[in-house]
Amino acid sequence: MPHIARKRFGQNFLHDVGVIQHIVSLVGPEPGQHVVEIGPGKGALTQYLLKETGALDVIELDRDLIPLLERTCAGLGELHIHSADVLRFDFASLATDGRPLRLVGNLPYNISTPLLFHVLEKVRCVQDMHFMLQKEVVQRMAATPGDPDYGRLSVMVQYYCYVDPLFLVGPDAFSPAPKVESMVVRLVPHIEPRVQVTSTTRFAALVKQAFSQRRKTLRNTLKGLLSEDQIRAQGIDPSLRAETLTLEQFARLSNALT
Repeated sequence: MPHIARKRFGQNFLHDVGVIQHIVSLVGPEPGQHVVEIGPGKGALTQYLLKETGALDVIELDRDLIPLLERTCAGLGELHIHSADVLRFDFASLATDGRPLRLVGNLPYNISTPLLFHVLEKVRCVQDMHFMLQKEVVQRMAATPGDPDYGRLSVMVQYYCYVDPLFLVGPDAFSPAPKVESMVVRLVPHIEPRVQVTSTTRFAALVKQAFSQRRKTLRNTLKGLLSEDQIRAQGIDPSLRAETLTLEQFARLSNALT
């Protein structure tokens, strides 16, 4: 009996072979590399990755898909299936052999933003990431100060990673077809942070609060964290909105917290 996509899991199965091969060519997986696929689904991309690497870890929430994955990938290499909720999965547990992780996935759109924040927490054990996401999410990740799409996701992803939007993917590449366009993006963690912060926890909290009310100025959104004088002391006008600040300016404000 064919597997029916489940809306609660955000399932849109990639089936376009041309798109799949393009993704694989951009990832460039090789034997010996530790590749991890998030949300393998029916294994359309999985089998290509496994052929190239010989061994592959996959994380899949839908238990009904596991027998199908095993059949699809039989004889192609060592497939290690982790039946788990990726939002709670500890990626560091896969990096115990010293090899950095290469993450690949057609991410469920309904959890893509929280999943990105979850992955960023373990970015030190990651070599790179290639994700299929809703086009608008990638635009937010790559946005620069002053852009309408610039926000908390932009700042936090760019603090940890270099963002490289790769190519658009239309709805017809999936089954069922989503009502939005998709985009493949490459994220490469910075070897050294672009800016220095004294505490990543405080930095993340300040950025979150600064964007909590986009239309309000810093003097209002950061009230309780920093006074107007403290903001000015960092060379930043308290009447500015968060969407105009650079990564370096957010770092300065964060480092001013005590």
